[in-house]
Amino acid sequence: MKLLLTKILFKLRLFLTDEYKRADVYTHYQAVNFGKNVRISGEPYFGSEPYLVTIGDDVTITQGVTFHTHDGGVGVFRDKYPGMHIFKPIVVGNNVFIGSNTTILPGITIGNNVVIGASSVVTKNIPDNVVVAGIPARIIRSMQEYEQRSLKEAVYITENEPVARREKIQEFIRLKNSASRKAE
Repeated sequence: MKLLLTKILFKLRLFLTDEYKRADVYTHYQAVNFGKNVRISGEPYFGSEPYLVTIGDDVTITQGVTFHTHDGGVGVFRDKYPGMHIFKPIVVGNNVFIGSNTTILPGITIGNNVVIGASSVVTKNIPDNVVVAGIPARIIRSMQEYEQRSLKEAVYITENEPVARREKIQEFIRLKNSASRKAE
């Protein structure tokens, strides 16, 4: 009964907490190690050993990200080797964005200044200053290349009120579509 109540409180606190305070909830209930200014958008899964996950400063973790800290496949050997397990920590550096539904496998270290594309499967360590994506995740460009590409496509909207923000975004899309039709 106590475990069920704890799970309910955990889910309730996640629901009621904003994206920049969810790390505190995961630390309290699951002992995940977080740096400063971590944004958790949606609900990631920190695995059965969440205390083996260390997240740096200024990290964004989006919906459906999964951290695997163990190799569950060795269970097929437990008849022969009772109690056999493989556990490995996961370390995420500073200034990292992890796209939705990404899976990070045991023992992975992700460097600083990294963007991981949505639905990637991270099977190898990632160095600093790169963008990775795919299954398995591979380097697709440097952060410098990503920055230059982003500057060409960026729109600058500082409005945070939802209705006004939506209107600004829709206006930008209309203008962009109108300009592209004129260019044809």
